[in-house]
Amino acid sequence: MLWLALHLPALSLESWAAVREPAAAGRPLALLHEHQVLHADAQALARGVRPGMKRATALALAPDLLLGAADARRDARALRAVADVALGFSPAVAWQPPQDPPALVGVRLEVQSCLRCFGGLPALLARLRAALAPLGHRVQIASAPTALGAALLAGWRDDLALGPHGSRREALQKLLDAAPLALLVADAAQAAALQGMGLQRLADLHRLPRDGLARRFGPGLLADIDRARGHAAEAHAWLTLAPRFASRLELMCRADTSAQLLAGARVLLARLLAWAGARQARIARFTLVMHHEPRRHRAGAEAPPERTALVIAPAEPAADAGHLHSLLAERLGRLPLPAPALELSLSCDQLVAGPPPNGELFASPASQREGLARLVERLQARLGAERVQRCLPMADHRPECSTRWQVVDPARLGLPAATADPAAGLPDAAAALAAQPLWLLSPPQPLAEQVQGPLLDGRPLQLLAGPERLETGWWDDGGPAVRDYFIAQAASGALVWVFRQRLPVEGAGSGWFLQGRFA
Repeated sequence: MLWLALHLPALSLESWAAVREPAAAGRPLALLHEHQVLHADAQALARGVRPGMKRATALALAPDLLLGAADARRDARALRAVADVALGFSPAVAWQPPQDPPALVGVRLEVQSCLRCFGGLPALLARLRAALAPLGHRVQIASAPTALGAALLAGWRDDLALGPHGSRREALQKLLDAAPLALLVADAAQAAALQGMGLQRLADLHRLPRDGLARRFGPGLLADIDRARGHAAEAHAWLTLAPRFASRLELMCRADTSAQLLAGARVLLARLLAWAGARQARIARFTLVMHHEPRRHRAGAEAPPERTALVIAPAEPAADAGHLHSLLAERLGRLPLPAPALELSLSCDQLVAGPPPNGELFASPASQREGLARLVERLQARLGAERVQRCLPMADHRPECSTRWQVVDPARLGLPAATADPAAGLPDAAAALAAQPLWLLSPPQPLAEQVQGPLLDGRPLQLLAGPERLETGWWDDGGPAVRDYFIAQAASGALVWVFRQRLPVEGAGSGWFLQGRFA
């Protein structure tokens, strides 16, 4: 067997600082537990802040230190997203949730049966790192024949910087002999006793009598060493994908602008896409809920809502983070907030299994339709659905009645006209009037005339083509339309479309009219 272990050395800090404001980007960070520093980033460590230090001492060393509270549930949500990514590469995935010892916290996946599918270990590691990148965590990866051995190597080594992974049991045991004991021992008193005995590495412990170690430190330590070295069987509680995605995120500060909300929504979207990617599906619909700060209200007045829900349903099921984020950004930009938001939650239970995106050099008809649908979605999110319309052909020969405007449905773009609208369709007889301008006047403009023909701007028009006779509309209240259409050229050289009304029409009379202009 071959195991990969994913260790996140800064999981707590990264899961907390993922939604910090841009103004706090350059400040040192630290997490507190019972008024003591539990985790500190590189900037805080450079200023002398250390884990176990009291809050007042840390602030004296770094007055601009940004402090937060450690939260195991928040860390578990972030680690669960990493596990969802791993489930997209192997069905055998286990995890060690945030607890002591911290060096073993992470995700473990068995990949021996999946190497051929991904083209070998290097190719699998490259794809795994690319899938983990959107989550924004620093990940240390190690491989070994045992899950606990891989976890110890990942918690000890900075990825591949200290040498190759252990792929055989003999090589693994040599690597583990050099690993520090602190990786495996979580109890502080036990760690102090081992250090007082001069034991620093696992090899030092391995050379001592087992009976004496078991009596003094208990059998659990020796059992862990045996499992890591491959001398004892390992038991795993396998993870499975949840049938419905739901994740919650606490914001670092009150959010009352769309930019602040988007910072948290980006984190939740990355987790959603990791879950959907493991299910090999695309997202058809998801809901973002903003949990507002409770506010007082006057007696008798309506209380402000506790939360605001925003439903995003792409026209085409999508798995593109950029498209979903831009769509969410447009909707959030137009959404008024009744109160600042303190937390965000995102849920999704509608997925659609679909083929992977087109990877060919030239776009396929499906990808072209998808690109057009995305453009319409963004326009509707920014301007409103009723302001984005398209022109549909109608079964009428009269130019002013041959089209109608309809609100665009992005999901039906690119379909044949008969499928999109059964009432729509260009009749065959209208092909005779195919040479029509796109710019039509409404209503047609009456033209002066003289013996030679119509005048435009006081100058005669030269008739180039026609007549094309049109006789229709006898069923309308306005009377039939009996017209002769011509393509004419103005004195300026522009081409226009004119017609002569052969029968008088109420309100318009008879004579020449300008129907449209050619571009």
